[in-house]
Amino acid sequence: MRSSRLSRALLHRADGRLRTLCLLVPAALLAAACAAPGAAPSGSDSGGQTVSIGVADASENYWNVYKTKAAEAGITVNLVNFTDYNQPNPALSQGQLQLNEFQHLQYLANYNVKNNDTLVPIGATAVYPLPLYSLAHTSLDQIPQGGKVAIPNDPTNQARALLVLQSAKLITLKDGGNSLSTPNDVDTAASRVQVLPVDAAQTAANLNGVDAAIVNNNYATAANLGQDKVLYAEDPDSDAAKPYINAFVSRAADKDNPIYLKLAEIYHDPAVIEAAKRDLGSGGVFKTNDAADLQATTAQIEDTIRAAGRG
Repeated sequence: MRSSRLSRALLHRADGRLRTLCLLVPAALLAAACAAPGAAPSGSDSGGQTVSIGVADASENYWNVYKTKAAEAGITVNLVNFTDYNQPNPALSQGQLQLNEFQHLQYLANYNVKNNDTLVPIGATAVYPLPLYSLAHTSLDQIPQGGKVAIPNDPTNQARALLVLQSAKLITLKDGGNSLSTPNDVDTAASRVQVLPVDAAQTAANLNGVDAAIVNNNYATAANLGQDKVLYAEDPDSDAAKPYINAFVSRAADKDNPIYLKLAEIYHDPAVIEAAKRDLGSGGVFKTNDAADLQATTAQIEDTIRAAGRG
């Protein structure tokens, strides 16, 4: 989903925030979301409403700062926490929530295509660059021809990792690659390294046996991998990173709701950003892509998924 960001958020709670997760949301919690007192009806544009937002890291303090800032704007925020990332989008689609904020655009596009849904991003939050770590080398130039690099094997992180390695000039992907690329798309003759897909939780553990590894932020933190072990990280401002921008998401009918747009804007209040950096680390790059740009990017990803027959 949001891969590293999603994972990081769950780590703080107990893989934490694109922040493998199979817990079920308690029925009572979901029922509470459905019956949230004063919940804003779909399309509501008046102040003084309670808006239910589905998140994956409600225990983090930055959300308290966010709620305070929202209250100052006349909006009461009810956070509904989920530990199974399969739940917040259906809950939003079914009207149990007004917004959610837990996923990046790639995850949203995959959900929409698979479920024939039309949820839309209405405001960017941040992108969390995916780093390449090494215990054996201190620069990319030291990685030898035929070297081995471990990458996560789940589809979203795997494709993203391959794009990072291509950007680092360690591999070449046929036709340039995209957010659906797999190891089968690696042009081995034109690549310097071999990729070894492993479970994301094992990427850090494999560092002793490979030249480098793409490790999600939460697993890097658990393994005490510091910035001094990072050889390369994707450019958060590149086109390749756009699918991994995290966002507030609404139903299509509510994409122009001024209260919801205001809530997306409040996330970028300096006090909220400062608190989020304290809680989630300084690796995130806060993004201000507007709703139209986010929606266009999501639509492009959805078209790519459909064209590949992966819906």
